Amino acid sequence: MKPTPTRTLAAAAAAALSLSVLGATGVATAAPTGADTTYLVLAPEGASTAGASARVAAAGGTVVADYAKIGVLVARSTNPSFSTDVKGRGVDSVASTEGLGSMLEESETLAEISVDEATASGDPTAEPLWGLQWDMPQIDVPEAHAVTTGSDSVVVGVLDSGISSTHPDLATQIAKDKSASCLGGVADTSEAAWNPTTSDHGTHVAGTIAAAINGVGIAGVAPGVKVASVKVVSDAGYIFPEAAVCGFMWAADHGMKVTNNSYYIDPWELNCRNDERQRPVWLAVQRAIRYSQSKGVLNVASAGNSNYDLQKKNHDDGSPNDGSAPVEDRVVNSACLVLPGEAPGVVTVASTGPTQEKSYFSSYGQGVVDVTAPGGDARSRTDGATVTIEDAILSTTFNTRTKTNGWGYKQGTSMSGPHAAGVAALAISAHPSLAPGALAGHLERTATPLACPEGVYDPVPLLPNGNGAHYQATCSGGLRNSFYGAGEVNAFAAVK
Repeated sequence: MKPTPTRTLAAAAAAALSLSVLGATGVATAAPTGADTTYLVLAPEGASTAGASARVAAAGGTVVADYAKIGVLVARSTNPSFSTDVKGRGVDSVASTEGLGSMLEESETLAEISVDEATASGDPTAEPLWGLQWDMPQIDVPEAHAVTTGSDSVVVGVLDSGISSTHPDLATQIAKDKSASCLGGVADTSEAAWNPTTSDHGTHVAGTIAAAINGVGIAGVAPGVKVASVKVVSDAGYIFPEAAVCGFMWAADHGMKVTNNSYYIDPWELNCRNDERQRPVWLAVQRAIRYSQSKGVLNVASAGNSNYDLQKKNHDDGSPNDGSAPVEDRVVNSACLVLPGEAPGVVTVASTGPTQEKSYFSSYGQGVVDVTAPGGDARSRTDGATVTIEDAILSTTFNTRTKTNGWGYKQGTSMSGPHAAGVAALAISAHPSLAPGALAGHLERTATPLACPEGVYDPVPLLPNGNGAHYQATCSGGLRNSFYGAGEVNAFAAVK
């Protein structure tokens, strides 16, 4: 499996407790000091974090975030024995997050569009680039907009790399009072903190969900709703577990109805619950997801860009992908899951191209993929031989070098996820009584079923360098199948 996501490590710098002991000679000697390391410390489920906090202090650590509602602490320490010393009454499990930064599903911008093109329209009510958004009519967005463009009381949390607050298609769409950076596991609500710094991935995602109808650029799936920037991706492009936990908790406690998550947690694309080190990460993230669901949040996640059958896990030959250790070819099993995509209750979204066929890169899996949505496929019309840029997804961009806003094309399941999140936002606007589970079921029931292709799916046989065979796949199932789940989301059906 060849992971393509890109995540970021959250930088952490906190003062650590300095300990000393008397040696045999009676001279004070410093206790061993290691690197300043971040840990997830879990109290027994349902128990107070007070006992765990005391254990952290006694082990030479500092609590930097206390998520008492789910029994999870984010702690830092320079004590090399912290993982051992902190164990005891009040602590269920502990894991260092060092080396567990996972990559955001970064999608290269294939092409950009000039500001002149994006603003040239004789009709101030029209979006100049709407004609390039093939993805919107494919899921019946125009018909849905005749019913509703979404309610401004609905907020979609974009757990990603930040959203440009100065973008002309997004400036009016951002719920600034609900935006925050979660890097390091602690919320920072300053506007600079939740703006993008090294990646415009979150800005692109936000445009697909809610770009304004304002006579400029594009239109989002749900231009009447708001988006919140919940920054979980560090400048290095990694997402640490503590940032994801913070992101889910922040969304839950700030009234968001939907979150979009285009990443996986851990440099191992599959997080193994039976692994001693990875299990606490799974438990902490799952607790945060369950809490968010209890507060009325539907979490949407991308399936991944590895063309991997997530239902038939037996090996991982592309991890870890963060340089923390040599890449391994390891045997895995059903205890190993993609987080957050395979967490219970999360809507997992695969990708289709402009022909409504599985994007060649999209991961899949019977019982794993819930729905599919347009994510682009720039090689779909040429059997992989050449790229047709216009077959990727056009949305808002931010050039992190020149600090300028724009519009451009990207493709990936990172682009399909926000289409589904946008449809969910329209659906909850039209049917505000839907709880998260019912909303997930509604998305599936109103999706357009797509049948499995016959035989072996071979979408890019002419891919240069003879790599086309890597993207062959076999679909299984009937109306609900491994490629498309219940089908492609349909905005109009969802709001009726």
